[in-house]
Amino acid sequence: MNKLLVFVLGLMISGAACAQNNILNAKSPEDIGTKTVQQLENDNDTPLDYGYVNDRDILWQRTTWEKIDLDERVNFPLYYPVDTNYVGKDRRSLFHVLTDAVRTGTVPLYGDSYFNIKKEFKDIETSLQSQEISQAGLNVLNDAGIILDPNVRPLDVDTFYNIPDFDQYVNTVTIGADNVAEYHIRGVWYFDTRQSEMRYRLIGIAPVTPDANFIDAEEGIELFWIYYPDVRDILHGAKAFNTLNSARPISFDHILNSRRFNALIYKMDNVQGDREIERYIADNSMMQLLESERLKETIRNFEIDMWNY
Repeated sequence: MNKLLVFVLGLMISGAACAQNNILNAKSPEDIGTKTVQQLENDNDTPLDYGYVNDRDILWQRTTWEKIDLDERVNFPLYYPVDTNYVGKDRRSLFHVLTDAVRTGTVPLYGDSYFNIKKEFKDIETSLQSQEISQAGLNVLNDAGIILDPNVRPLDVDTFYNIPDFDQYVNTVTIGADNVAEYHIRGVWYFDTRQSEMRYRLIGIAPVTPDANFIDAEEGIELFWIYYPDVRDILHGAKAFNTLNSARPISFDHILNSRRFNALIYKMDNVQGDREIERYIADNSMMQLLESERLKETIRNFEIDMWNY
């Protein structure tokens, strides 16, 4: 009992230190957001390790793919803030945290939810940012008798062809946190006979945004998939806003592992090659929603049926 009390107090102290960010003890505005030596010494927590699960202990298992719609208010902590300049060093949106990690090569990228196709950050750069020369810029090039080299980026034309201030003729579209429509997640529901309970394990996550080259398209694309255990340490250190108490921020790892969000199943493993709901129920959003709820009920009902004698 004493160990449990110490553990809970440790979590409270750690959360308070993270939330304070030296704002009450800062001697100048520059000190706000900078942790003191004491805070750095106390802020040494790590994500709670997943326990080992023996395959023989898994009585039942289903894999689900879900959509986290960021238009829903309950999912706002995963969306905001979209403007990192507004909050300074304190908070970032989940999209910023993930893209910063993949940009630096901290975590590996995949092109599918089964993690069979490996990707590099350079493979998605064209989807995150596009550049197009305006008609006025094309007229400038035509007047100068210049034929564009396909290997030259539009913003590099001024230096490559010695045309000063050519960047004013380049329209740049950059995908940011405000463009994220939803997140796709893959997870496993399983019944652990050793613990005698239904559990959930998050396996992968993917941001869904428009392609920078087709920014007005209605359908978004999965930019990349990340194997979730690879990014847990990073998400544990990144905090989201707690709408109930701003003195106790919540880590993204806590939000996702504890399922503090609302999601809709769009696919469950099945004999037809894990086909999506919209492939066998087409052009009927209401029936797709009802099918998603039916799949969710099959998971709930299995756990309930375990205790019916």
